[in-house]
Amino acid sequence: MRQAPVSLPLGIVIRRTPSVSRWARWTWKAVGVLPGAAQADWQVLRQEGDAVEYHAATVPLELWHTDTEAYLNGLSARAPSIGVVMRETADADTEQPYEILLATASPYEFQDYADSGEEIVELVPMPEGLIALIRDFVEKHHEDEVFVKRRRDKKHVDLVEDGKGDPRVSQLSDVYRAPRTGRVN
Repeated sequence: MRQAPVSLPLGIVIRRTPSVSRWARWTWKAVGVLPGAAQADWQVLRQEGDAVEYHAATVPLELWHTDTEAYLNGLSARAPSIGVVMRETADADTEQPYEILLATASPYEFQDYADSGEEIVELVPMPEGLIALIRDFVEKHHEDEVFVKRRRDKKHVDLVEDGKGDPRVSQLSDVYRAPRTGRVN
């Protein structure tokens, strides 16, 4: 039986600041998450001069009972983080340059997106309440995998038996015979 994931709505906060580069007007960065947030579409949260923080989107944070080892790894980091995965929008003239694809607590899933190079990925520090929720989830569902050491056969394959070929391969004829010189078609 496949268990459904535990899902929590997670608002993604994106900060827009003036760029120091002459090739880009703005710098965009994921800076926070809002656990339990309502749906939003680039709603302005705070504005200080040219710096603006947006509640860009709300995406589900899904916790799977089979990924608890990854969550443990993420919680043991110096600063536990949520991975935010974004993609540039096709329209360059829009005020919302990124589409928020997902948020994940699994560093393994985050690394998969980072390796692809197709999406923009950023780590955002987890709030204390979210750390506690994920830790409780892991304590409830984590099962250590039992390590099973692979054992070799007792057969010695390194023994040399000159002229007989590999003893593991069956021979259909005499290994000492001369190859046939003439072919009959």
